[in-house]
Amino acid sequence: MTAFLTIIIVLFVAVAIWQMVKIFDLAQIGSADSTQVATDNDNKINGYLMLGFLAFIYITTILCFWYIGDLPLMSNAASEHGSEIDNLMIISMVIIFIVQTVTQFLLYYFTFKYRGEKGRTALYYADNNTLEAIWTFIPVIVLSGLIIYGLFTWTSIMNIDQSDDPLIVELYAQQFNWKARYAGNDNVLGLADVRLIDIDKANILGLDESDPNAQDDIITTVLHLPVGKPVLFKMRSQDVLHSAYMPHFRAQMNCVPGMITQFGFTPTVTTEDMRQRPAIVEKVNNINALRQENSEAVEARGQELFYQFDYLLLCNKICGKSHYNMQMKIIVETQEEYDAWINEQKLFKDSLIKQD
Repeated sequence: MTAFLTIIIVLFVAVAIWQMVKIFDLAQIGSADSTQVATDNDNKINGYLMLGFLAFIYITTILCFWYIGDLPLMSNAASEHGSEIDNLMIISMVIIFIVQTVTQFLLYYFTFKYRGEKGRTALYYADNNTLEAIWTFIPVIVLSGLIIYGLFTWTSIMNIDQSDDPLIVELYAQQFNWKARYAGNDNVLGLADVRLIDIDKANILGLDESDPNAQDDIITTVLHLPVGKPVLFKMRSQDVLHSAYMPHFRAQMNCVPGMITQFGFTPTVTTEDMRQRPAIVEKVNNINALRQENSEAVEARGQELFYQFDYLLLCNKICGKSHYNMQMKIIVETQEEYDAWINEQKLFKDSLIKQD
């Protein structure tokens, strides 16, 4: 109630100030300097202000590049196709930067150069076919090149070569957590349907218990991947639209209720190797320094005081009030470490609760 009254009071004060300004403006009518027509001096001042703002834009841009232009994520792709995505992003950013620099300069420079002056009349310029063609065809050519390059890149990423015998893993999204389901020794995921979910029997993903391919499936809450092994993800959603986002692997795909989507990649850097990279070490040290300074607040939120880098699977759709909780740790390890871990996991047929 207090907040509501405060907002009402602030609104009334704002209205009162607005009315006082209007009264002041009306009181100036008839005075020697009450004209609303800008003078040459007004135009000159505004012209120089335009140049000053242009300088401000360029100085701010240079400072941003100088101090925060090093993007660790752009240099730490951990999948085979990651460099292709990064190249596409860098090319797009360079083109955007060049266009922005040139167009902003022309906009503010011409605003200054052709500012109003007494005795100067504006030239009526109906059209210019040459200029129209230039600023139509150049963007068309540039954007067409980017789109074609992007389509070829996307096609090369999405065309999973089944002859490589990729590891089949299902990512199952629900409000507000992830589950991973491995296809087992047969590398074939068993049939599943949300209508088959049976919490009493621990069939939390709705697997078809009569399907032989489902018997050796493995359900986990942590995603382990062998380095250098192609992985094909099959994605399902139990409730609303989610988005499986793995930033370091440059992978993202919507998880849509009622259908199966897929995305594949080959991880190239183990978790331990990524932790040793200078950019990641610096990032982790900065985070831990901040957490140490705010240790009471960190512990009050139930977070670990010491942060250690991990790959993460995130949800990139705002899927509800606890959307921020949709994180699952991804561990990329050697084939031997992966085999040892997977052999310790319980099969679906063994995890079912027998009922009388």
